[in-house]
Amino acid sequence: MPQTHLAVETATTAAPAPPAELTLEERLTLITTEMTARLDAAAVAYEVNTAHIDLDPVDLADVVTGPIDTGPDVTGTDPLPDLYPTPVAALLQRAHHRLLTGGWCSGALVDEDGARCMLGAIRIEARGDSGLEAGAAAVLLDAIRREFGDVDSVPSFNDAHGTGRVPIRMVGQAARLADARGL
Repeated sequence: MPQTHLAVETATTAAPAPPAELTLEERLTLITTEMTARLDAAAVAYEVNTAHIDLDPVDLADVVTGPIDTGPDVTGTDPLPDLYPTPVAALLQRAHHRLLTGGWCSGALVDEDGARCMLGAIRIEARGDSGLEAGAAAVLLDAIRREFGDVDSVPSFNDAHGTGRVPIRMVGQAARLADARGL
């Protein structure tokens, strides 16, 4: 009998294709999914680890929101008690309070609604004392230059802002600077 050779077919399998490069969006989605799973696990662990701690609800009336023993309560347009013992610092503090309560404006010392610019507030609070007014304006300009660099003048700084947030803050900082200098 003739000998037959069994042909063994060997199937060659091609090597797997290298994984396709993920796009940025796909990588971000993958990382977001992984981080969400980690955060969920951390939240569960936190709840388990803190479940035994008994806490009473916090009464917001017990939360201290300001300095203690600051003197009489100041509301509205009541005059602010001088917190600074030196005249320039006290003037700047009063000007700051006036801007907070009476309003801030730009382009004029006083607008039609009675709001004032930085110098307008200093001028009204100086009550005619031009030396005190000049000292306060000089300290204010120095405080502005410390934070914002080369500024021409207090009026140009005031008028460069669309809201009073920064100018009012700078008058408060100038009061602290004047107090630190003993002015």
